[in-house]
Amino acid sequence: MSITVTTWSLEQTSPADLTPAAPPEDGRDIRIVRSEVPSPELSRFLYTAVGGDIHWTDRLDWPYARWQEALERPGSETWVAYDRGTPAGYIELAAQDGGVVEISYFGLLPAFRGRRIGGHLLSEGTARAWDLAERWDGLPPTTRVWVHTCSKDGPYAVDNYRRRGFRVFDTAVEEEQDAPTPGPWPGAHG
Repeated sequence: MSITVTTWSLEQTSPADLTPAAPPEDGRDIRIVRSEVPSPELSRFLYTAVGGDIHWTDRLDWPYARWQEALERPGSETWVAYDRGTPAGYIELAAQDGGVVEISYFGLLPAFRGRRIGGHLLSEGTARAWDLAERWDGLPPTTRVWVHTCSKDGPYAVDNYRRRGFRVFDTAVEEEQDAPTPGPWPGAHG
């Protein structure tokens, strides 16, 4: 059986485009911290825990060395949101040529969705994309931040990007084979 998947590519072309979300105001201690030591173990955990129920599969077969290589590229950063000390989600940034920064991955673990953490994490991560060159010698200042999301990423993903000031610059619709989500492990859910 096939499913129709819509993919939206969105961008900001100025730091002034960012419309930040407020942090959750319910008294929780939400911290967003850069993972400064490249750690394939942490990155693979975040990737599978966030994307396991929404069909993230492109990195599942990566060997350790490939994870390490991706994390050590200049301008590659992982920012982790913690809810009272527990990892709740992450945003991964990847510098590209010409001052372009891609938000390569962004999302929350299922148990933390719907708690007003996502808008806050996306706001902080996007701000860090705009000031990425300040932390990396030799990188040009950021001129564009872009991301793509699809209809499999969850019902609020594209709206969260739009509320943060991202504009759609391309839309594609494709048919894909429907398959069960890989999950971080069998039976896991939010």
